[in-house]
Amino acid sequence: MFIAGFPAGPWGTNCYVVADSPRSECVVIDPGKDAAPGVADVVREHRLKPVAVMVSHGHVDHMWCVAPVAGTYDAAAYVHPEDRHLLSDPMAGMSRETAGMLLGGKYEFAEPDDVREVTDGGLLELAGLRFAVDHAPGHTRGSITFRTPYDSADVSEVMFSGDLLFAGSIGRTDLPGGDHATMLRSLATKVLPLADDVVVLPGHGEQTSIGRERATNPFLLDLVRQGHPDAGAPAAPTRGL
Repeated sequence: MFIAGFPAGPWGTNCYVVADSPRSECVVIDPGKDAAPGVADVVREHRLKPVAVMVSHGHVDHMWCVAPVAGTYDAAAYVHPEDRHLLSDPMAGMSRETAGMLLGGKYEFAEPDDVREVTDGGLLELAGLRFAVDHAPGHTRGSITFRTPYDSADVSEVMFSGDLLFAGSIGRTDLPGGDHATMLRSLATKVLPLADDVVVLPGHGEQTSIGRERATNPFLLDLVRQGHPDAGAPAAPTRGL
């Protein structure tokens, strides 16, 4: 499997280009602000053809370049129905600080020509790869993760976690559509059951693994100790928008 990832834009959002191998079809995950040139560089260097743009959630730092990238390569965009409205109206999911950063700019957003909704338990077979979709609300109502098998003795799967799970932290829940108790349930039901060898490629920051986070992440540690997804975990962070 070929995975190229790079941070893009003022929020340092990780954009990923994933293919079965170089010189093949590929998918693009979370092309945020200023990600389109980086996608073009990866595609050109490795002779790839994007056939899908997959969106972990509708926040502007993850979807800014969805329409441009999808339009450039005639690719379909995949998003959860609860966050689909943010593709054309990202202001609805922004913090006051983010809206202030963009104040005065002339920004227009629209859905790509081909938008396909995906829900919990869905299976996407794209570019010769298979992605399991897990609905994991809490950061937004339509947050989803994508998991794909990885052919390695010490890695069973790769999980693209969006802003659900980071190295040492979790996504913020104080934005429109966010809810801390819902986030904890998502972590308990969608993250903790996974195998320790699953590699996590998050929406921001460095890669990690389920085993590392289960052993060191204070939010997961508290869930494990309490044994209940609604237990009193540490206060939610404010990482992200």
